[in-house]
Formats: sequence, structure tokens, C-alpha cells
Amino acid sequence: MIDIGANLTHDSFSKDRKQVIQAAIDAGVSRMIVTGSSMSCSQKAYDLTQVYSDHLFSTVGVHPHHASEYSEETEKLILRLIAHDKVVAIGETGLDYFRNFSPVEAQIFSFEQHIKLAIETGAPLFLHQREAHKDFYPILKEHRDNISKLVVHCFTDTKEALFDYLDLDCHIGITGWICDERRGLHLRELIKNIPSNRLMLETDAPYLIPRDLKLKTRRNEPRNLPHIMQVVAELKEIDLATFKKEIKQTSLRFFKI
Repeated sequence: MIDIGANLTHDSFSKDRKQVIQAAIDAGVSRMIVTGSSMSCSQKAYDLTQVYSDHLFSTVGVHPHHASEYSEETEKLILRLIAHDKVVAIGETGLDYFRNFSPVEAQIFSFEQHIKLAIETGAPLFLHQREAHKDFYPILKEHRDNISKLVVHCFTDTKEALFDYLDLDCHIGITGWICDERRGLHLRELIKNIPSNRLMLETDAPYLIPRDLKLKTRRNEPRNLPHIMQVVAELKEIDLATFKKEIKQTSLRFFKI
């Protein structure tokens, strides 16, 4: 199995990162893509791929929360790291109006700069969108024909947004949010509309732990990916072994890993 989004540079893993990675491998999650969400995080993510070269890959980018930090140095870092085989996408980038930790103008500028670099390099885009579809979608649509591949990671939005992204030939990343009885119920119906060749799974660890696991800890880990996969397979009414094979092939083709 492949976890396409895990924040393994997060401070919550500082004391037991090695054990967390091994636990994931033991659970059948043999490959994990470490999300780059700031300049320092992207560098740390790449550094982790050098330590765990058999199992980890990474992305390079600036999350919309950190969009105000985007600079010429950011662009240099993205271009330097995306040249490495272990760095498989540009991002996490996009728009997040849920908290607006960076001004809207800064988020849009950063988003468009990431798109520019993805077009220049031919790299896939790893995208984040929360409560910003009205601005996010038009920007994406304008440039879509020139972008090689893109995944809207951690999708939690509406049916309208999902169909907009599928119409743009986007891939969709689904997390343990779908296991949350408080806010993930709408995804349980929407998941049936995502074909397996456009669907990928992720934990977004340490966030979004599947609530139905009833664990004592609130820290999510990549080892929980098999549970998310089982839930999604049941919702899509697909045999688990078949679904696992299909999702793996989709992720392998997208990231070329």
C-alpha cells in the first residue's frame, strides 16, 4: 500500500519517527510520500527520503497557511528539490480560506507560482483546497491543459466540487475523514463517484485519525491506512484485494515510484 500524504516531519513524530515508519511497513504500507508544507518542512521531508530510501518519497512546496513566506528562495528550493528522483510532486499548495493564516492575495500568488513551476518542470501538483473552491477552481481550470498531473489531496468538499475536479481529469486523495461520523458522512456517498483510476488514499498523519478506530491516541499514523482502505472498499462495494491492487497501480502511475 502507498500512503500518498503523511506529514512525517511533524514534531509529534520527533521521538519515535523510526518506530512509526517501521510500524507502517509492518502493516503493509511499504511506501509513504512525506508532504512538504513549508521551506524547512520540504527540506526535512527530502532529508528523510535519504535516510529511508526504500520506503519514503516527498513533495516540495508551501502550504497556503505559509503562503506569505513565498519568495525567490522558495522558488529556488522547489526547483532544486524537484530535480531529485525522490521528490515526486510540487506542493502542498492551493487555497485555504477556513482560517486564512495568510492573506487571500498571498495565497493566490503562491498557488499560481507553484502552478508555473509545475508547468515548467512537468512535475505533478499536490493540491490543498478548503472552503476556497470559488477561487481555486477557476485558477486550476485556466492552467489545467498545461499541467501534467494533479491530485486534490484530502478531499472533503461538495459533490459539485468533486465533479468539477473529475471533469478536469484530477486525481482525488481521500483520508480518514471518511471514517468520521460527525463530518465525513457526505463523503460516503460521493466516494462511489470516484473511479479507481482517479482515487488515491492517504492518512495525512498526524492529522485526521479515523475516529471509528477508537484509539487512545489522537495522533494519526501511516499504519492506519489499511483501515481507511477497507472502509472505502466497502463503501464502493469492491473486493478488498481487487481495490488494493487498483489503488496501488493508480498511485504508482501518478507518482512514478
